[in-house]
Amino acid sequence: MKRLFLLSALILSFVVAAATPDAEARRVRVVHRGPRGVVRVSASFPVRRALPHVVVRTPLVAFRVVPRVYLPAVTFGAVVLATAPARDGVVWEDSEELEKDDDWTEFGFNVDKRGTALLFEIEDGPAQVSFAEVVFDNGETQVVDFADGQHKLGTYSLLDFKDGRKVDHVRVVAKASGKETEISVRLIA
Repeated sequence: MKRLFLLSALILSFVVAAATPDAEARRVRVVHRGPRGVVRVSASFPVRRALPHVVVRTPLVAFRVVPRVYLPAVTFGAVVLATAPARDGVVWEDSEELEKDDDWTEFGFNVDKRGTALLFEIEDGPAQVSFAEVVFDNGETQVVDFADGQHKLGTYSLLDFKDGRKVDHVRVVAKASGKETEISVRLIA
């Protein structure tokens, strides 16, 4: 008798669960994407405004060079390039996907290559960007200040160094303005 009761209770609960698929759809999932904290900068960091709290995405490989000396900050030009450089001129590239739920996110790209210019591309949706920090192999660091501005889709010139320099890494603080966005950085030969 107990077995019959347990079996019928089990079948009844299975039928009820299968008959209400909306209950599963209404369940809210919380996804934790990493620790949230303040952007870590040294006292000599050239941007002088309150920096946002961010989700920190730790790079898979630790950066090889730490910022030793900061060059004067450069203001982002926000001019979309009319034509993108030829693909064979790209020495290195990487991208990061951002979702609106993440809010401000700090992420980095391990470049470890030599080139003459960096391009910054926004795809899939607009983005709000605080700054990009370009660290060269000798520790010199150039900060490109986006002033927390909203930027539309397109490929932008991030930084030119015509004499050719080895870039160790690029650190970016940004957030998706729409549902999601993808930010790419390319190093040009």
